[in-house]
Amino acid sequence: MKIALVCPYDYAYPGGVAAHVSQLEYHFTRMGHCVKILAPYSGNKDVLGDNGIVASSRVTPIPAGGSISRISLSPLLPSRVKTLLRGENFDIVHIHEPVVPLLSVAAVYFSKSVNVGTFHACHNTPRGYHFCHPFLKGAFERLDGKIAVSQPARDFVAKYLPGEYHIIPNGVDFEHFAADVLPIEEFCDGKLNILFVGRLEKRKGLDYLLGAYGRVKRQFPNTRLIVVGPGTKLRRNYAEKISRMKLKDVVFAGRVSYADLPRYYHAADIFCTPATGEESFGIILLEAMAAGKPVIASNISGYASVVSDGIEGLLVPPKDEEALAQAIISLFSDATLRQQMGARGRAKAEEYRWERVARMVLNYYSELLVSSPRRASCG
Repeated sequence: MKIALVCPYDYAYPGGVAAHVSQLEYHFTRMGHCVKILAPYSGNKDVLGDNGIVASSRVTPIPAGGSISRISLSPLLPSRVKTLLRGENFDIVHIHEPVVPLLSVAAVYFSKSVNVGTFHACHNTPRGYHFCHPFLKGAFERLDGKIAVSQPARDFVAKYLPGEYHIIPNGVDFEHFAADVLPIEEFCDGKLNILFVGRLEKRKGLDYLLGAYGRVKRQFPNTRLIVVGPGTKLRRNYAEKISRMKLKDVVFAGRVSYADLPRYYHAADIFCTPATGEESFGIILLEAMAAGKPVIASNISGYASVVSDGIEGLLVPPKDEEALAQAIISLFSDATLRQQMGARGRAKAEEYRWERVARMVLNYYSELLVSSPRRASCG
């Protein structure tokens, strides 16, 4: 098959959708398919590789869902997309977040191939979906197939764009995170380590974890909180809170390379992600589970679709520092339970291997190529 994978977000900047697209491209190519990635890209074009097509190098940061979406709003983008798609003659054009302006919508409208859309988001409020519904409906109706990465993602988008959705989850690079690597040496000093991985954004809930950690530290003084992830503005706020609370042993590691990230997971005794919402799935949960770590997460729909409470970890009410602290204390108090949850988590994470997920997507493509009235002629 000749496949185009369309990512509306800056491919030079780390993010869940870009990582998803990257993994599909890697596994599709290994399976013998011809794959191109169409995305805005603000970085060095040489790094993008032969399979990348730069739709635009102009990227605009837009606040969205408690985060920042880096998309292209270049007025030249639609005509460029039209030319690129018509010239390549793809069998499948797979658009991720197909109603995100400008790239995704342009790809849907100008594609003459079989169009597949994957919906990743799960917001607490309708935001642009409700306001732009008449315009988005036109793009939506040009999709031959629709994928949601989880039931929460499906439930969210179906409120505004009803239809039949095929649920295919995100995957995890299982071998990468399950690999027997050396943990970060400085954290192997006998302290019990809590690990947080995520951008330093309010919705990720680090503020609540710091509050909970203050309670944990009183009962388990020989502990450490390791914070991995980019962000500068809120980091200053967190530093002020740490100072006010007189907390010790909080380490901000900043942005960590993908190669080194498993070493941080393997240094942890517990992985904790207390996000307050806006999560359709739990990729970082799968990473920690692949590393064999018990997890503590907010009981929000996106996380509850990955972790079973009391099996692979513990789910606590969002924004509840006391419940979060008690969950951490209960796992710190029981090394056997931590080991059992970690083992069950690793077994579950293996079900989400990217090669398995990629095969599911390919099988869906094959079904659509047979059933869709709009098909490219190339093989």
